[in-house]
Amino acid sequence: MEDDCQPLLNSELTTEDVSHRGSTDSLDFKNKRPFHVEPRNIVDDDPQERVTAEAAILNSRVHYYGRLTGSSDRLLSPPNHVIPGPEELYIYSPLGTAFKVTSSDSTSKNPSIITIFAIWNTMMGTSILSIPWGIKQAGFTLGILILITIGLLMLYCCYIVLRSPKAIPYVDTSEWEFPDVCKYYFGKFGQWSSLVFSMVSLIGAMVVYWVLMSNFLYNTGQFIYNSAHHVNVSDSEFGTNGSDRVICPYPNTDPGGNLTLSAVVLGGGNETAGDSFERWWSKTNTIPLYLIVLLLPLLCFRSAAFFARFTFLGTISVIYLISLVTIKAFRLGFHLEFHWFHSTQFFVPEFRLIFPQLTGVLTLAFFIHNCIITLMKSNRNQENNVRDLSVAYLLVGVTYLYVGVLIFAAFPSPPLSKDCIEPNFLDNFSSSDVMVFVARGFLLFQMITVYPLLGYLVRVQVMGQIFGNHYPSFFHVLSLNILIVASGVLMAKFYPNIGSIIRFSGATCGLALVFVFPALVHMISLKRQGALRWPSAMFHSFLIVLGVANLLAQFFM
Repeated sequence: MEDDCQPLLNSELTTEDVSHRGSTDSLDFKNKRPFHVEPRNIVDDDPQERVTAEAAILNSRVHYYGRLTGSSDRLLSPPNHVIPGPEELYIYSPLGTAFKVTSSDSTSKNPSIITIFAIWNTMMGTSILSIPWGIKQAGFTLGILILITIGLLMLYCCYIVLRSPKAIPYVDTSEWEFPDVCKYYFGKFGQWSSLVFSMVSLIGAMVVYWVLMSNFLYNTGQFIYNSAHHVNVSDSEFGTNGSDRVICPYPNTDPGGNLTLSAVVLGGGNETAGDSFERWWSKTNTIPLYLIVLLLPLLCFRSAAFFARFTFLGTISVIYLISLVTIKAFRLGFHLEFHWFHSTQFFVPEFRLIFPQLTGVLTLAFFIHNCIITLMKSNRNQENNVRDLSVAYLLVGVTYLYVGVLIFAAFPSPPLSKDCIEPNFLDNFSSSDVMVFVARGFLLFQMITVYPLLGYLVRVQVMGQIFGNHYPSFFHVLSLNILIVASGVLMAKFYPNIGSIIRFSGATCGLALVFVFPALVHMISLKRQGALRWPSAMFHSFLIVLGVANLLAQFFM
């Protein structure tokens, strides 16, 4: 009877008892062991699925062991050898969800300064070449105001995307990307539509790359040919004189056209060696086809790890471009006159009705929304994510303003009109310019290495969604790559205007991934929390209307 009145387990341990505890007693009793759910006990990979009854029973058993003794007695704590490794740990939520424990090792994380420049380097793409043209299309004053405004709106929408996984309760979203968030709120439609619009941005960038690579390869070959044969091209170019020569490639034709001034002025007569070279070395007729021999095999590589080693060239190219712009502006000086609503022979008005062309370009120039969550996961101090994102956008905006304002202001008017500023501002410098030749060479090599990376991203997302395999077969991959390359060749031949390509692709992908989905996700999240108020609803509805208007306006410009 006396034994029946004693507790099931006595909390007073003898010395012998303690000696039998081994290493278990050396553990701090305040150190809570996570509940382990075997991966095979999870119903599905979807983190919204509830764990099985077997896992729930195991959870109850572990809690039962913990309640057998007093809070300070660890006699029946689970032995060390049954506790799995960190990569196999899951936390069991009272709501029935299994959360995987992620490693807290910060050695692989980056400090804030690295994260900021990673965002800056990722966002600094080919759009920087079209910023001066975009400012010209909007007008100098209005262009600066639009650049600042669009930058702030893009930053806010990117902030919504970054915070969106954390706003989902009771679900482990540590490995989610924004398409997963769209799937959570909008189902399969959200997942597939976000994928489609993400593809628009990637394929649009690849088309722009093909046009620019054709341009840079053409001018590089032209520079080498002219230097080898001592050809002076100044007589066939309409532009200024001097060492820092600025040209107007299309003084009498549509800037989107394909005719060169030499063809207009010098047409006719017998074919010379130079004419033969021009026939086989044409920016629109032959160069886009030559690139197929080089780039199509590279796109078929199973892995893109080799090309990822050259991403540092992007930073070098941007730094060299900024240096080039600074030197050219210093040598050319500023040429500005302010005419608010009416154009003159050499100057454009400060406010122009075709300003949506700039908003389309800026939507792609500030676009990083489809990968910002991934980039921020590597940030060592997660509490600084918003600050680091804001600083990165500030750096990007300042870079765009610096290049756009200096090129526009330094463009020599008179004798040239500001309307001569090209969608690729490097086209306003002669092919014989050594500094510009170096810039084109840097950019050409960089794009040759980045182009397969973009193709790899397209392949992974398309093939992964359709076939469940990133490389289903060589035939599948080759077919996809042929379609991508064909789109670039056709645009480089028939419409090599990178400004228009950038603005259309930017406005299209921005409609869903910048304005519509982030605004809807934010409003739905607030509504479920009971925190949605009419000022917030009106502002985010305005963002949706702005995205739709931005896309529609591109067709009327």
